[in-house]
Amino acid sequence: MIKAVFFDRDGTLIYDYGYLSDPAKVHPYTCARAALTLLQKAGYHFFIVSNQSGIGRGYFTEEKAHAVNRRLCQLLRPIHFDEIVFCPHAPEDKCSCRKPLPEMGLKLIKKYRIDPTRSFMMGDKKSDVNFGHAIGCRSILLLTANGKKHLKKYPDLQPDFVAADLLRAARFILRTENLCKK
Repeated sequence: MIKAVFFDRDGTLIYDYGYLSDPAKVHPYTCARAALTLLQKAGYHFFIVSNQSGIGRGYFTEEKAHAVNRRLCQLLRPIHFDEIVFCPHAPEDKCSCRKPLPEMGLKLIKKYRIDPTRSFMMGDKKSDVNFGHAIGCRSILLLTANGKKHLKKYPDLQPDFVAADLLRAARFILRTENLCKK
């Protein structure tokens, strides 16, 4: 079984401009490449799991979401994401795939034979933290984009770690892994 890091996209890997549909506006966080390189060298596989309710709301198409994802992958080369999945539904659709519900993650775990006990979820929202826990991973709340706001707004939020950015989160993962090996 493999170990993995699941990432939210907007506000985690790239700046969150709200309902992003223009590939030209994709801007990874400055430390994203360094953080991902550390984790990839340590043998982690990468997955992006994102809610893209702008599709369900009619703001943009699935093809636009795919174009943004392609641009993200181009900008972060040679980093490799095994798969990028997203929920295209609006919250009021009451679908079974919208985070924090675990459907997208559980499908990836099964498909790629991921060991959730050796894996992590990183995101900047309560739904990301709860999604990680729902699929059996440790959850890291990033204080980028919505992170600070969600930490204050939801006092019952229980991330396994809170990190200022991706690089600090990656270092936490590597420290955790080293402790488990001893």
